Amino acid sequence: TSRSSVTRCKPGANCPNSHGGISRQLSPLSITEDSSAPILELQSRGSSGVCGHRVERQNRSGEDGTQTHPENSSQENRIKARCLSCTSMVLKAVWGLLIILSVSSSWVGTTQIVKITYKNFYCPFFMTWFSTNWNIMFFPVYYSGHLATAQEKQSPMKKFRECSRIFGEDGLTLKLFLKRTAPFSILWTLTNYLYLLALKKLTATDVSALFCCNKAFVFLLSWIVLKDRFMGVRIVAAIMAITGIVMMAYADNFHADSIIGVAFAVGSASTSALYKVLFKMFLGSANFGEAAHFVSTMGFFNLIFISFTPVILYFTKVEHWSSFAALPWGCLCGMAGLWLAFNILVNVGVVLTYPILISIGTVLSVPGNAAVDLLKQEVIFNVVRLAATIIICLGFLLMLLPEEWDEITLRFINSLKEKKSEEHVEDMADSSVHLRSRSRANGTVSIPLA
Repeated sequence: TSRSSVTRCKPGANCPNSHGGISRQLSPLSITEDSSAPILELQSRGSSGVCGHRVERQNRSGEDGTQTHPENSSQENRIKARCLSCTSMVLKAVWGLLIILSVSSSWVGTTQIVKITYKNFYCPFFMTWFSTNWNIMFFPVYYSGHLATAQEKQSPMKKFRECSRIFGEDGLTLKLFLKRTAPFSILWTLTNYLYLLALKKLTATDVSALFCCNKAFVFLLSWIVLKDRFMGVRIVAAIMAITGIVMMAYADNFHADSIIGVAFAVGSASTSALYKVLFKMFLGSANFGEAAHFVSTMGFFNLIFISFTPVILYFTKVEHWSSFAALPWGCLCGMAGLWLAFNILVNVGVVLTYPILISIGTVLSVPGNAAVDLLKQEVIFNVVRLAATIIICLGFLLMLLPEEWDEITLRFINSLKEKKSEEHVEDMADSSVHLRSRSRANGTVSIPLA
């Protein structure tokens, strides 16, 4: 902060700049701080011998003002920042609650519609192929949301090229289309196909619970292939998942259909885990637009290159139906629509809320399917099946713990201890003050003992 100089002159002499009256000078602090007011430097005319004798006092008061004002403004900014952060957290929590309900209900609806469709129509690969074709609509849905929310709207081709950077700097080429899309599209189809096969052998509750083991498989594959950090708690969760799988097979006394159904469900969880690990290895992380582009590209690959498979199964009588009019189009469209909604919600939820809430929404499909199965009286929960379901779900929740969960827990415990110690010190101080006031009222002096 600069100090204003005091100009002295001899008696009878003219003071410099005496004809100017009052001049206005900005302090250096007012240049950097928009809210700080300019300091006035007073210069007076006259022959009293001292010009501007009140300048120094005024400058000091100005300096004090410029020091206190930024402190007040910084406190206001901190309060505003805290309010904004609290508001954003509340909005994220509200969006998270809605996403949880939407994700779990869409997955439960998909699973239950498949079970209803199997009563009159059992063609699992055709159903997988039909629902995967709906992935083509993922990018158009994303672009519609972009047009509705973005301030600077882009053309479809420009947005498509921007999102195609997930394949590399050159965008999507025919070579990359075949090289990158083919393995992921095959894993996607295999995951859904095995899931539908498992629903023929097991109840919806058992299949959805076994599919939750994919979190444990993702950790094991990431640890082996990607050399991710080793975490003891996740090893425990993986052991719990394997224990739940064995108990699920034992629930029906190792019946043939039960063992086959468990194998299908575990295979579906394994291919899903392999898909996620390979995606992370070759493509890395993707934003919402890139994910929409990639899923739509897989839909095109499925329509172009995998369409021959249901045709072969149809003519070989493996999956045959009398006519296209006899197909349950309502159930097929409902299943495909809910499956597409589930995939969209999972990717939207990562943008709008915390990713952990998406996983919680997935695991909540297990009690959702259990409630529907109980209402339909399709499942009888014995002790072993119930224990297996609970163990798998607990293992899934353990997988959601962050990598620094032990450090976070220790910091939380230490903060609680410090808070209790501060409260104890305050209580002791209050009691000593109260004791002294009583002793003074009684005319005695209390001597605290060491």
